[in-house]
Amino acid sequence: MKIDEQHVAEPGLVALDITAADEDTVRTVMDGLQQQWATSGITLVWRTPGEVGVKARVYADVRRQPDPAD
Repeated sequence: MKIDEQHVAEPGLVALDITAADEDTVRTVMDGLQQQWATSGITLVWRTPGEVGVKARVYADVRRQPDPAD
């Protein structure tokens, strides 16, 4: 899966690819990341045939904390 340049166009913007044994674990990790930083939120989880586990991608801005009102 290609990373769009806009998602990492400046310092502090990151694209994180997460691989775990199951969907619950991936979703727990994504939830923890969105508690720490401003992220794209809980994203789709997918499997790649022939590869172990499930995957997800999260985009984050590590310069910003999430808004507690959200």
